[in-house]
Amino acid sequence: MNTESTFLVHVIDDDLSVRTAMYLLLLACGYRVFTYESGTQFLEHSLLDEPSCILLDVNMPGFSGLQLQDHLNAVNSHIPIIFLTAYGDISMSVRAIKAGAENFLTKPVQKDDLVNAIEAANRRYKNTQKKRSTLHELRVRYSQLTERELTVFSMVVRGQLNKQIAFQLGNSERTVKSQRSSIMEKMQANSLAELVLIATQLGLLGKEDK
Repeated sequence: MNTESTFLVHVIDDDLSVRTAMYLLLLACGYRVFTYESGTQFLEHSLLDEPSCILLDVNMPGFSGLQLQDHLNAVNSHIPIIFLTAYGDISMSVRAIKAGAENFLTKPVQKDDLVNAIEAANRRYKNTQKKRSTLHELRVRYSQLTERELTVFSMVVRGQLNKQIAFQLGNSERTVKSQRSSIMEKMQANSLAELVLIATQLGLLGKEDK
C-alpha cells in the first residue's frame, strides 16, 4: 500500500481497546498515529500545522465528538475529521457531514474503507493547504497596490470601462490605462477574467457583483 509516512492520524476514542487496535492497524499501513482518550486531552496538545486528520469517536464522556467538531470549526481548524462510531444514526451523520466532516464510518469498520477515508482526508488536506497558500500569495500581491490602484481595481472587476473610471475619478483614460496595467502586473493577472477570479478569491466581490 502506497501511503505517505508523514501523514498523521489523530485517534480520539475513550475505549482503550479501540485506540490500541486503530494504532496498530494504522501504524502497519504506514501512517504516524497519536491516540487520545478524550477530546479534552486532544485539545491539551499543541497541534502543529502538518498533514493530518482526526479519527473521532462520537459518543464519549464529557466532550462528545460532535462538540469537538463544533469547537474545531469555531477555531478555524483545517484538519479533516473522520467520525467512527458504533452508535451513529442518519441524523447524526448528516449533521457531522454538513459541519464539514470528511466521512462518517460505523464500527466495526473494514480496513479498506478506513484507509480509503484517510486517503481522501489526505487529499482534502493537501487541497485546503494549496488554497490557503494561494490566498496568502494573492493577499501579498494585493497589499502592494497603491490607494488609487485599489480603487481602480475595485471598479475594473465590477465591469466599468476605462472611460467610466476616468470620468468618476477625474483622471484621463491614459492615466487609468496606466494604473490598470500596473494592477495587472502586480496581481500577475493575464486577463480581466483572471483579475475578476482573483477578486472573487479575495472575497472582494459579493453575490450582487457576479
